[in-house]
Amino acid sequence: MRTLKRIIFIMIAIALLPFTSSAQGEKNQAYYVHEDQVKPSKINAYNLVSKDFKEACEKHNLKNMSWQVGSTDTGRYFNISPIENMADLDKSVMAPLAEKMGEEAFRNIFKRYNECYDKHGDYVIYLNKELTYMPEGISTTTEGQNYRKWHFLHVTPSNIQNLKGKLKELKALYTAKGSKEYYRIYHNGFGNMGDFYLAVISAVDAEDYAKKSKENEVLLGEEGKKLFDEMFSYVLKYETETGQMHPDLAYTPSN
Repeated sequence: MRTLKRIIFIMIAIALLPFTSSAQGEKNQAYYVHEDQVKPSKINAYNLVSKDFKEACEKHNLKNMSWQVGSTDTGRYFNISPIENMADLDKSVMAPLAEKMGEEAFRNIFKRYNECYDKHGDYVIYLNKELTYMPEGISTTTEGQNYRKWHFLHVTPSNIQNLKGKLKELKALYTAKGSKEYYRIYHNGFGNMGDFYLAVISAVDAEDYAKKSKENEVLLGEEGKKLFDEMFSYVLKYETETGQMHPDLAYTPSN
């Protein structure tokens, strides 16, 4: 039954992929996200097992998979892996690692993980290149800027295009003004309940973020305030999260 569900998941996701990509005017990068909602008392244990897992992957040179790790101040940990298409989700990339580590050691790693949370899950999001404002080149790894502010703009299906239009106008305004507050825009993919756009801003720390935000507010002036008011008229629910990226927990296979 588990295999059948997996096949159905892949088939539906593949069917949705062309719409999700081409509808944006160019192919957007898809990311597979595994989210763990870590208990406050288990944050240190979670970080420790994540480091041990990374070291095991490096020792045995796990291939065909890489990930970044981010966490919110509320204990949500995101393990984020780029994927080419939904079929990547059906590959048993961990099997060689389990074989090299030994089944008992491999299972023990994930037993330790499971002790750190009661809820976790998987979904796909897309980096929307058309709406992202990073004039010096789009990158999700902003060296020296590991602080993150996540802005979730939840939207009803009937207002998706209206909100997208305002996000296009926002990018045009930032471009015209030469704003130094860069951001990436993501949108929901398979596995998410409801529709949303997600704006992610990188900074050195909370103070640096606040400084950039204030300077940008002054730069955009009344024109910016008016545009934000118009944009939020299409937003069903607005949520923010603060947190950081963890380069020490990220993994990229060696050549």
